[in-house]
Amino acid sequence: MAESSEPPSSPRESARQSVTLQDIAAHAGVSRSTVSLVLRESPLVADSTRTRVQASIKALGYVYNRGAAALRASHTFTLGVVVYDIANPFFGAMVAGIDSVLHRENYVSFLANSEDSPERQQRFLERMREQRVDGLLLCPAEGTDPALLTQLMDWNMPCVQVLRHIGTPPFDYAGTDFELGVRQAVDHLVALGHRRIVFLGGEAEHSATRARHQGYHDAMHAQGLGEVLGIVRGPVTRRAGFEGIQTLMQETPRPTAVICHNDLMALGAMLGLQRLGLIPGEDCAIIGTDDIEEAALSLPPLTSVATHPFSIGEEAARLAMRRIANPGGAREQVILTPRLQVRHSCDPIPAHGEALYRRYPHATLDA
Repeated sequence: MAESSEPPSSPRESARQSVTLQDIAAHAGVSRSTVSLVLRESPLVADSTRTRVQASIKALGYVYNRGAAALRASHTFTLGVVVYDIANPFFGAMVAGIDSVLHRENYVSFLANSEDSPERQQRFLERMREQRVDGLLLCPAEGTDPALLTQLMDWNMPCVQVLRHIGTPPFDYAGTDFELGVRQAVDHLVALGHRRIVFLGGEAEHSATRARHQGYHDAMHAQGLGEVLGIVRGPVTRRAGFEGIQTLMQETPRPTAVICHNDLMALGAMLGLQRLGLIPGEDCAIIGTDDIEEAALSLPPLTSVATHPFSIGEEAARLAMRRIANPGGAREQVILTPRLQVRHSCDPIPAHGEALYRRYPHATLDA
């Protein structure tokens, strides 16, 4: 029987689509089932046979209608991925990790950026449902209603929450131990002699921010410091770091060290110090979170809590593949252990040296 397809739109397309799997099989001297395996990229076909079938497909001008095949099958081999800040290099690394796994599994991803808007997120999820994605990797937008998880279960859409988690339904989760990472940062600063330590950034009440703030609170109290200067809530952008550090440095007493919610904030904070004529690492220690590539290339190189975005992406994708293959299996969590990557943005107290700002007087926010 001929393969079904949409009606052709031209005589040339009509001729191409009239080619059947049986025609290809006869041309290549193989069975129809072998042709089907080649089209589905099955590893069960010998390389020499695959090459012969592919040559026949090309010679006959056959075009595989993957969409129609997906309708006949139970899977579309697509995975929805929703993040909330695609401009942050962290997510570029995370998506690269996701795609490294999906490529090996012959899957492709549909990527959407919610911009931390539950409304945008909902529209993307509805569109992904229409496209019949096999599963979803969701970094929940700030303010996401936990009822969304019930909706996903009603849709029978396997979901792995990534970085942030909401609600209590038993969904898989992949992330890192943000609380431990901030504790590592505080302990490192205290070992260098710092006492007036501020945590800068994070205004949303989602799980990742709560974990960071809890880590700061616990570590400061464990060190017998209480919260001398405390947490300064606010956006988590480069500009917020640039402006926030300048405000902090006008206070009395001013901090000797600042832990930033992410690396973008920390990079902005170092530029803010330079704008004031101060030396990052000497006049005020700066620590970021995420260890994006730019952290090692900044001036000075940024000490940062490595949260392993590429590995988080890999683990999230593996969880999704296992969930798709076994919908009823036990729920899993993968929480990676962060590591403090010590560079040159933190010096012991006291520390005095040649002013970085005098050597690099033109540092700006856009640098």
